[in-house]
Amino acid sequence: MGRPRETSNKKQVRTNKEKKRKEKELKRIERKESGTNNFDDMIAYVDENGMLTSTRPDPMNKQEIEIESIEIGIPRSTNEPVDVVRHGVVSFFNDSKGFGFIKDLDTQESIFVHINGLLESIKENNRVTFEVEKGQRGLIAVKVKIDK
Repeated sequence: MGRPRETSNKKQVRTNKEKKRKEKELKRIERKESGTNNFDDMIAYVDENGMLTSTRPDPMNKQEIEIESIEIGIPRSTNEPVDVVRHGVVSFFNDSKGFGFIKDLDTQESIFVHINGLLESIKENNRVTFEVEKGQRGLIAVKVKIDK
């Protein structure tokens, strides 16, 4: 039985692999002989301003930071008393769809209102009093009634 024939492509792939293996071995031997450790060249330090440097920071300039003063993420909400009853003007209201917006007179922000939050029927440009609750998408006006 004869030996299976090798195609030229298989020979080329085999020679390329052998060549890469020899180059890698030569580089490994050169690193061993030079005696330098390249790991030190790869280390980077962060200075007190947050910039990357190649010099090690001075331990004498170290600042002590209290762990409790570090806030990660969103700051905790404060339970400040919120003005319960607000005053505003209806800027838009669609009776057929049952929703609209009220412009708060104090903060000038537009607050969503749904027909379920109404105590009386309202129309555009009416002055109203209302309370604010947090909804799924933001603030919602509830207990809305016409300001007299």
